[in-house]
Amino acid sequence: MSLPRFHCPGELVAHDVGIEYTLPDSVAHHALRVLRLAVGDRVTLFTGAGGEFAATLARADGREAVVRIDAFDSVERESSLVVTLVQGIAANDAMDHAMRRSVELGVAVIQPVLTARSARMPDGERGTKRLDHWRLIVVAACEQCGRNRIPDVREVIALEDWLTARNSAAAGLVLSPIADASIADMPQPQDALELLIGPEGGFAPDEIARAQRAGMTSVRLGPRVLRTETAALAALAAINARWGDFR
Repeated sequence: MSLPRFHCPGELVAHDVGIEYTLPDSVAHHALRVLRLAVGDRVTLFTGAGGEFAATLARADGREAVVRIDAFDSVERESSLVVTLVQGIAANDAMDHAMRRSVELGVAVIQPVLTARSARMPDGERGTKRLDHWRLIVVAACEQCGRNRIPDVREVIALEDWLTARNSAAAGLVLSPIADASIADMPQPQDALELLIGPEGGFAPDEIARAQRAGMTSVRLGPRVLRTETAALAALAAINARWGDFR
């Protein structure tokens, strides 16, 4: 059974072995109140900057939890293929699912985009809270799957603006159920790949055309029409099997 893993951003460095470290309040709450950890239990901490720390719970006093840092391991679990998931905004559960599972499948960047048929993105404070929620999902997914670097969840942008700004020389795939080609037909990307997936209602026809004009290749995922969160996972699994770390 794997040890509990906690994200503790920006406070620990590799030479901190042997020190005592007070867990952030939210981490302490999860460790003590949710997981019911006790003094002597071992945990793994990571900052998001790479590598991870083996630690032991040394003191638990009320809401405070203090661990002893036992060792630092520079292990990395990132894919050699840097994938950006450009995801049309879907309804809450579908978007959450796509974000969580795509992190498990190794994406480096998640770019939410507004499309003609995407779910509405709230304005103002509610929109900020939605983005913060997605970023918390990504952190929790890293804790679960063993990644030591946190994928970047970027600010929401209109699809047209993202297509205008992207480097047309970079490898890019856009999913379409009526495309002639499949992922199996594509040449291996050099170092990075951008994967564009529509929302629950799919892309409008002109959006596929605009993506192709921006240098992206339209591909299908077999003869069936997949839900947006399923399409993201299926495409990422196929990409990993062909060019990533499933090989």
